[in-house]
Amino acid sequence: MSEKRIKIIENILNANDQIALKNRQRINKAGAYSINLMASPGAGKTSFILATINSLLNENIQIGVIEGDTAPVTIDSDKISAAGMPAVQVNTGGQCHLDSVMIENALDQLPLEDLDLLVVENVGNLICPAAFKLGTHSNILIASVPEGDDKPYKYPNIYRGLDVLIINKIDLLPYLDFDMDYFRKGVEMLNPGLQTFAVSCKTNQGIEDWLSWLRLRISKK
Repeated sequence: MSEKRIKIIENILNANDQIALKNRQRINKAGAYSINLMASPGAGKTSFILATINSLLNENIQIGVIEGDTAPVTIDSDKISAAGMPAVQVNTGGQCHLDSVMIENALDQLPLEDLDLLVVENVGNLICPAAFKLGTHSNILIASVPEGDDKPYKYPNIYRGLDVLIINKIDLLPYLDFDMDYFRKGVEMLNPGLQTFAVSCKTNQGIEDWLSWLRLRISKK
């Protein structure tokens, strides 16, 4: 039973990876840069996306967003649309992650050729999204201060596969028992030298450093 289960999981992931590769090729052909934005619920994914959009409004950078949720709601995609950027809402039907097939279908609903940046807001979860490739160029995790400083120790897999880490809600540091050194030590053990930005979407602290990194990637596409 154990071997059979492993075989089935391997087949699912292999099929997913093949479609993810096609997604990447399609995004490359369109000339867009893409990120897979992951986090636990409430870490501030949508707020971070909106802060990014609002900060780039005057730079003629077109941003498309794929919003993943387990329920058939459009709360987050409505916020993106209200900010003036195209958004597609994906209902995972209860699944705790997006997969490459969902992204493939969502790409059909976006003006991909007009985009400079594609942001995929994955389902709020620190386990399942780490296992499924989507075809994006970078995997980014938002870890927020209110979640606590022990997350790298409790959820190591998602930190190992990251290209960028965002530490969000740093404006709350004076009010919470969050040991930044302990947190960073846990991250460093799993992903040495990981590019990290400490930000506050409320005060915009640190956002410009993140944008400088992002602009460079967009300009190279």
